[in-house]
Amino acid sequence: MIHRFLRSPWLCFVALAGGLLLSAEPAAAQRGAILGDVPTQPRADARYLIYLHGRIVEEQGPRPTDERFGPYEYQQILDTLAASGAEVVAEVRPKGTDFRAFGARVADQVRRLLAAGVPAEQIAVVGFSKGGAIAIVASALLADSRVSFVFLGACGDWVKGRDDVDVRGRILSIYEASDELGTSCDPLFAQASAQGAHREVRITTGAGHGAFYRPRSEWLVPLFGWIERR
Repeated sequence: MIHRFLRSPWLCFVALAGGLLLSAEPAAAQRGAILGDVPTQPRADARYLIYLHGRIVEEQGPRPTDERFGPYEYQQILDTLAASGAEVVAEVRPKGTDFRAFGARVADQVRRLLAAGVPAEQIAVVGFSKGGAIAIVASALLADSRVSFVFLGACGDWVKGRDDVDVRGRILSIYEASDELGTSCDPLFAQASAQGAHREVRITTGAGHGAFYRPRSEWLVPLFGWIERR
């Protein structure tokens, strides 16, 4: 299955070693930039990927370590995403950031890209853990069926019955089978008021929530396949 994705210009950077995805420059795509915000003059021909980190980065900074899961390789993840050719928008949030308010900020970033002429099909929002909760709120606020979202270990009982998480858009949920913190998004999709393109992938690395602490092929391959609409 992996080799099918590797024929894509966005995914010609995949090399596997010990279960981790290591970046190598793709022949058909230049490395994208890593930006703190969407540019004032976005390129209409570029792909934009907004990456939203987990809560641990708010609490400890850009290379935190969890006693159970080890270091969160935030920069490695950003570098791997940028190696695909995407312009990656990412920022370290202040400690205690309200996820609803930041979801509104992300929705505004997407609207700015759309207003500048970037096609919705070239915009993706990816969020892990608390960042996934932010992506969920942004999806509900945008209510745009064309924009792609990827929720990584983002769901749980907290989504049930909430009126601020009525998700819209092309949404992929990826969760780890051994993860007790981020579980299936089926309840989130079931309560959506409008049907959409929803898919879920269950991975089995045995790493719990830490499966998303590193740039692993198990979640990156389906992520890029979804963003590329393959």
